[in-house]
Parts: sequence; structure tokens; C-alpha cells
Amino acid sequence: MRNYTSVCDYLATSRPSDPVICHRPHAARRSALYFQEKFPGDVLYAVKANPSPLIIGELYAAGIRSFDVASIAEITLLSGYPDVSLHCMHPVKHPNHIRRAYHEFGIRSFALDSSDELEKICQVTANATDLALHVRIAVDNSGSRIPLNGKFGVSLAEAPELLIAARLRADRLGVCFHVGSQAMRPQNFARALKWASRIIHKSGVILDYLNVGGGFPAAYPGIDSPPLDQYMNVIGQAFNDSLISKTCTLMCEPGRALVAESASMLINVILRKNRMLYINDGSYGSMFDAAHMQFSYPTRALRDGRINRKELESSFSFYGPTCDSIDYMPGPFLLPADMRAGDYIEIGQMGAYADTMRTNFNGFGVRNQICVADAPMLSKYKRVPHCNYDTLHSRTGIVADDNSTAQYLNND
Repeated sequence: MRNYTSVCDYLATSRPSDPVICHRPHAARRSALYFQEKFPGDVLYAVKANPSPLIIGELYAAGIRSFDVASIAEITLLSGYPDVSLHCMHPVKHPNHIRRAYHEFGIRSFALDSSDELEKICQVTANATDLALHVRIAVDNSGSRIPLNGKFGVSLAEAPELLIAARLRADRLGVCFHVGSQAMRPQNFARALKWASRIIHKSGVILDYLNVGGGFPAAYPGIDSPPLDQYMNVIGQAFNDSLISKTCTLMCEPGRALVAESASMLINVILRKNRMLYINDGSYGSMFDAAHMQFSYPTRALRDGRINRKELESSFSFYGPTCDSIDYMPGPFLLPADMRAGDYIEIGQMGAYADTMRTNFNGFGVRNQICVADAPMLSKYKRVPHCNYDTLHSRTGIVADDNSTAQYLNND
């Protein structure tokens, strides 16, 4: 994978006809350092958000040692890293997945949300006495852009009984929950922590772990979420006020918040019809969230290898390259009013889920990959704690032709 200072630097010598994923590993490192510094507990990375070896390696280099894995493929991806702790936090697993995770990879940490799953785990592991079992409870997901409380989670009324049953089979016991992806209300974490504390008190069990899950928001246009510091403070205060803070370890599982800024995508305009742009990527490619979740992304136009800085902007929608009419991204995507076929568009915040959701439908799955050293187009983070440009250069070999990258990495 070749390194460039920016997308413009890449376009100075290339005119790609396929989409290009532009990795910014330094942005992943920045977010990892932030979470480890600010979150009052252990940080697990949810691998599903971006399993790129480049990004995994950067998170590991930044100090992340715990990972939420949901499949044998994700487990295998992490198995080569020393001193990592893997947690199967998917509450419903195939027996063979549990068997291989436990016996082949030495994983002891499993989530569940039903008595049937508890029995399955115990049976497959031959009633092992060294299990760390995490009971997932259903909590309020209101205010989150993507609610996640419909598929998983034992009800609050049934949770105490399941906790008692799990405590009898577990060496270590945890409770976990998820307030939904892109959670806009920090207080939802505090409310869920209070519910968890009451359930634990009612069940009378001793808890070893309390996992607040993911849901920490990344920056997107039109999504005005509170600063991440506010989430950290609310969670820390609610945990300290709970009945269980003296006996258990607090955990979280960020995915999108850790890696959304770690990549952008370079696409090409194939045709313009009024305010509709036909592009060479779409909902079957890296823009699943733009099509199905109506996410807007930061965009900038590039023409002749330079950023098109026309002051007059218009709102555009996109059609992808496939023959399917639902390959449509409503946006709005703000771009110069004079957009035309042949222009390139850089789309930011594509580090989370974009590349993992890509398919080969209609044969349009081809994409190139590069590394760039400039700043993400949007950010929830002010600076890179404890990071400097020399460190970045020594790991990536990226060399900037001006001071912009060094200033980005070292200054507020």
C-alpha cells in the first residue's frame, strides 16, 4: 500500500476509475489514545467496525489489547497478536464457534442473553470452571441513530434469574448492554447503569465486570452530538454512584467512534443529471449507511488534482454504479454547484463499516487502497495525545511536503 501526504498528492499522478479507500491510521491511533486516557475502565475494540489489518495494527500499537470478536474469522485475525484478550460478546453463537473459541483459541469470555445460550456454552465447554460470562440486558435505545435493542438483551424482569444461573456456572460474571449506535444522549448510559445496578442488587450476585457497550458517536454532518468528554464524565459519575463500583471492572466496546475518522473514500463522477450524481460506488459498496441509514458524509470535490473550492454549493444525491435503482444515497451531499462528469469526490468518515459492507454485486467490488497523512475531514478529537509526527513517520514512512500534517498531529 503506497503512502501519500493527501488525496491531492495521489491524484497528481493517478486517475483511478475504481473507488479508492484512503486510510488515515494516525487518526485511529488518536482515538485509541483518547479512549484509553478518558474512559474510566477497560477499552475493547469492536472488530466488526473495521477489521483492516492496518487499522488493527495501529490500535494495537496505541495500546489496545482487548477486542470484541463475533466470528472465527475475527478471532483468527487477532490470534497472531501477543498479550491480547478476546471476548465473544455476540449473545447468540453457533456451538462450533464456541467450541473452537474455547478449545482452539483459549477464549474464556462469552456473552449471553438467555438460559438456552447459557446451557449451550456450558455444554460445549464441558462445564468449564474458568468461564467469564456476560449477561446482556435490554436497555433504552431512544435518541440513538441506529437502535439495537430489538435483537438482543434479556428483559429487566427476567434478568435477575438469568444472572443467578450464570453466577453458578461462571468463574467471573459480567453484565453488558448497548444503548444503540450513534447515541445522542449521554444520560442513556447513566440510566442503563442505574438499571444494571438495581438488577444486580436484586439478584444478590457479586459482579466482576460491567460493560457499557458501544454507541459513542462519531462526527457526521447534520448530527450534533455532545462532546465525547461529556459521555466519559456521565459514565464515570454514574458508575461511581452505583452499588457495584467497588467490586467490578468497568468496560466499553467502541467501534465506530474509534475508527470512523481513519479513512475516507475517493470516488469518480460518471454522469450528472440535475442534482443527481452517478458515481462509481454506492449502497452495494462502501456507502451502505448513506443508503440505508440516511447518513450524510462530509464531502469535497477535486478537479484536475486540486480541491474545487467554489463558494457556491448545492445539495446533491448519489446513484451508485449498479443496475439496481435502490442503489441510491439521498444525502444531502454538499458540493460545488458546477459539479460535472470526471470530477472526483472525497468522502470522509468512511473508516467504520464502509469497507466491511462492500459486496461484489454487478462486479463492482474492486477498489484500491492508499495511506494518506493529512487530517480527517471531520473530527470529535482535538488533538493526538502523546503523539508526534516523528513517531508517525517512523511507523508509516509517510513524508509530508509541508508542515500541515505535523501541525495537525502536535497541536490543538
